[in-house]
Amino acid sequence: MIVDCHTHVWQSPEQLGLLIAGENARPARVRTARAGGADRASVRAIPAADVEYHWSQTEGVDKSFVLGFKSRYLRAEIPNRYVADYVRRYPDKLVGFAGIDPTEASAVDELRFARNDLGMRGLTLSPANQDFHPMDTRAMRVYEAAEQLGMLVLIHPGSPYTEQAKMEYARPVLLDEVARTFPRLRIVIAQLGWPWVEETICLLGKHPGVFADIAGLLRRPWQAYHALLVAYEYGVMDRLLFGSDFPYASAKECIESLYSLNQMVHGTNLPVVPRESLRGIVERDAMSLLGLV
Repeated sequence: MIVDCHTHVWQSPEQLGLLIAGENARPARVRTARAGGADRASVRAIPAADVEYHWSQTEGVDKSFVLGFKSRYLRAEIPNRYVADYVRRYPDKLVGFAGIDPTEASAVDELRFARNDLGMRGLTLSPANQDFHPMDTRAMRVYEAAEQLGMLVLIHPGSPYTEQAKMEYARPVLLDEVARTFPRLRIVIAQLGWPWVEETICLLGKHPGVFADIAGLLRRPWQAYHALLVAYEYGVMDRLLFGSDFPYASAKECIESLYSLNQMVHGTNLPVVPRESLRGIVERDAMSLLGLV
């Protein structure tokens, strides 16, 4: 089974607010939007991520996680109902994640609505992009509710391309106390916690309920090689999940890049990541591993 554990959709770039979520937009699918704020008026390229385009790119995967997002701080919202309506069209293949902002008083109620009424199986948080410390009391209430509802929590790191993102809240090590406090809560650290990959790998080895996806890493081959080699040497490859980071890359492109990872060290004395371990990431049954079946 191939599960793409990290994809995004949006109706328009305006839904991203001040968030700059990635780089290397495809020229053929680019739309533009102003990066708001009085001190930043440059135009930024944002790839299209409408549901029709998303669906066209799911060929070759068995399941695809579709992530919503909400940040009062960055004035961003990809509506949960938009994600849920799309997922309902293809329930055998798509898995919806709600965008929940713990800084809002209604966060827990929205989470319960997302699970019980919209049928969403997880939630997306980003402390750096939502302006809260991972152990903030408001966030703790959300974790507790997620654990009770059996929902997976995906933690997205802060975007290094967003000036307003508070990177001090993005450190994976800050999630150690969360994992200790809620041992039954399943947590996925997106993008292997980049740029703090080693911290994430330590958490993977320490907590059975913590996992990480590799979304976004494969656009930077040397960083991907180093990160996966460290994960292999620490014996946590079985905790890594495949993710494409659509619309910034397709699943097909990422799988090809992953299997080509060792080519850059061919003919050198540098170690390789065993192909079987790379194959394990691609073919991992994340649905069962994460308790979503």
